[in-house]
Amino acid sequence: MTGARTGTPTMYPTVLYADAHAAIRQLTKAFGFHVGATYESEDGTVLHAELSYGNGTVMLGSKGRGGVFAEAMEDAGPVGVYVRVEDTDAHYRRAERAGVEILMPPTDEPYGSRDYMARDAEGNVWSFGTYAPAGAEA
Repeated sequence: MTGARTGTPTMYPTVLYADAHAAIRQLTKAFGFHVGATYESEDGTVLHAELSYGNGTVMLGSKGRGGVFAEAMEDAGPVGVYVRVEDTDAHYRRAERAGVEILMPPTDEPYGSRDYMARDAEGNVWSFGTYAPAGAEA
């Protein structure tokens, strides 16, 4: 069946940053992401990086590096990414200690999730919580 869920994610959010090195530092320190790969040009520009959390991965790179994707994203605004975590409050405390801008503290949502929201240094909104879309565990 097309679109059936398996163990490997099929969607990977991709975000471009003016300072990709700073973004990698913030995402790992504040949110607990793990760097899986980083590819740089000779001048140190991040061409492609993969950061994981659980079984999900976000791909990121530097703005202005050229290429079709970078050109298509040139005037794109901030993005929003939702990441499922086991303990929303512990994750929130880590982000808060790292000095991340918190947009919403841990909140019990009417649909049964406990979420919080933060903004990274370049304006992207990261939501973390216990919500898993229907069938996500299948």
